[in-house]
Amino acid sequence: MEALSPTMEEGRVAKWHKRDGDAVKAGETLAEVETDKAVMDLVARADGVLRQVAVAEGQTVPVGSVVAVIASPGEALGAAPAAAAPATPAGSGKRETGNVATVTAPAPVAVTPLPSAPPTDATRVKASPLARRMAKEAGVDLKLVAGSGPGGRVVKKDLDRAPVVAAAPFPVSRVPHPERTGAPYEDVPLTQIRKTIAKRLATSLGPIPHFFLTTEVDMERAAEARDALNKQLGDRGKVSFNDIVIKATALALRTHRACNAWFQEDHIRYWNEVHIGMAVAVEDGLITPVIRSADLKSLGEIGREAKDLAEQARNRRLQPNEYTGATFSVSNLGMFDIDQFTAVINPPEAGIIAVGSIVQKAVVLDGQVTARRRMRLTMSCDHRVIDGATGAAFLQTLKQMLENPLAMLL
Repeated sequence: MEALSPTMEEGRVAKWHKRDGDAVKAGETLAEVETDKAVMDLVARADGVLRQVAVAEGQTVPVGSVVAVIASPGEALGAAPAAAAPATPAGSGKRETGNVATVTAPAPVAVTPLPSAPPTDATRVKASPLARRMAKEAGVDLKLVAGSGPGGRVVKKDLDRAPVVAAAPFPVSRVPHPERTGAPYEDVPLTQIRKTIAKRLATSLGPIPHFFLTTEVDMERAAEARDALNKQLGDRGKVSFNDIVIKATALALRTHRACNAWFQEDHIRYWNEVHIGMAVAVEDGLITPVIRSADLKSLGEIGREAKDLAEQARNRRLQPNEYTGATFSVSNLGMFDIDQFTAVINPPEAGIIAVGSIVQKAVVLDGQVTARRRMRLTMSCDHRVIDGATGAAFLQTLKQMLENPLAMLL
């Protein structure tokens, strides 16, 4: 099992393209291997015959483990090499359920309804017509009311003093709840990419002293510039708001080199080149393809490259050089109608911009209330590299570029 990416520690054989006994040539794909970032091809390093396949599809083994042998035709081989103890077959599609006995809900308790109160025979009680009507409306049993009229007749003033007797409750049958079937939970093995995300977050939020800066940007001019540019591009592609943010971020980093940096163990590396990591959501996690030298590329070039990288990321076909080496990152959840959020820094980078949705808001402009398209940006900073004033100055420049997109052409 070769190390197919710089951070790969183990690999999962997703699919064998060759079988035991097949002839292979150097450079030919033997299997697809799921790494911590993508699905890569494991290729033959010599001509020969594939023998003694030791790792089955869906099995995960550490880097350096023997997965198969390429032998010369007719070569006698000894015992098959023992494969390393496999890790849990992550992402194999097999879902395990906890071996827990199903708890059966108790049988519903039969409830015997209380007998209704005996019907009131108001006709046997002497009462005035008005008193009868008042008793019926108030739910008063006339047999319980002492009459003060002639011959014990119940009259209006007797009803005014009589207590209201609540009607007997209507008997209600208890409806049993449906019983649950099956196990109470399921365990889903971590995929390679989800393992990597867990490790990266553990080495980011804990050791890195984050602080956050937020600003709100007027996106009216950026929206107008985007519409005009997309009309000119026609069939050659479209520019998104995220592409504009990436371009503006790259230019702002060129001005504020202190934010375009990596924190190393005993030094800080300040980059002269600007490589922007673009967070892309994939089926089982997140990956950050890199747009290299983004400050030197046009918006059209950034738009086409971002679309291509995002498609490769979702298909798990990124090469290591396409998702490593970012000097700063951008994460956008605006398309999910999220107004504002904070993103976790991707070490060794020193910062990341979190982009919210563009929202119509009532704002005061030149003394008049008007509707404007607004967007919030939140910058996460590594305080070991970036101080508050340094981050604020960078964010101010980024805001100015987005509010005046013609400045990107200077």
